[in-house]
Amino acid sequence: MTQPSRHDRIAFVASPSDEAQAAFAQLTRDYGNCDPEEADVVVALGGDGLMLQTLHQNMHTGKPIYGMHRGTVGFLMNEYSTHDLRARLAAAHESEINPLLMRATDVNDRVHLHHAINEVALFRQTYQAARLRIVIDERERMPELVADGIMVATPAGSTAYNLSAQGPILPINAALLALTPISAFRPRRWRGALLPNTAYVVIEVLEGDKRPVAAVADHDEVRDVRRVEVLSDKTISMRMLFDPGHSLEERILREQFGY
Repeated sequence: MTQPSRHDRIAFVASPSDEAQAAFAQLTRDYGNCDPEEADVVVALGGDGLMLQTLHQNMHTGKPIYGMHRGTVGFLMNEYSTHDLRARLAAAHESEINPLLMRATDVNDRVHLHHAINEVALFRQTYQAARLRIVIDERERMPELVADGIMVATPAGSTAYNLSAQGPILPINAALLALTPISAFRPRRWRGALLPNTAYVVIEVLEGDKRPVAAVADHDEVRDVRRVEVLSDKTISMRMLFDPGHSLEERILREQFGY
């Protein structure tokens, strides 16, 4: 008896765009659509936003996620094709990523826990710049940063908002995190730091009543924070599938030589 391959049972998810919904209709007609809880693999049809959403939804399942580009931004997606999907899935290369865990304490001493795949970012809530104190592994590294905000980005997220803020691009397998300021005013020439992915990052908000700050883990926002702790959560590993020659490692490397 022939044993089923590990990608026989496919669950499709799609963004609400017409393009993604048309692809969803065709692919489910050609390959069926398994319940996500019983599937061997989840195929996401859309852009990077849908991929992040799908990774969050499957963060604790261990199921591999394969994205096909039917959206706006497709850095995390493979090219779209309906041809011989199971063969593509079988040949795909796997990248494992760990999310960040954000522990944010607000001004009322409520603690909020959220995971982030791309970055944890702090932003000023008003017209006044934020004043922040940065502590790494229980050692003060910057007594005061005056800026629009700051972020801690993973290698997977280093080409997203982090890159827009002039942060460094990190190879996906690098054991690093990027600590990147957002429009720093003082120290004016500080461009951020590279941290080991074992680092325990604490960002304290100074003058929070006068200069309120929000913290965001991907899409989960906490307003009026006074302290944010960030670390890489090694207890969670997410599996992303990429076509040969189009791995996340290769995409990040190509991005560094782009113009």
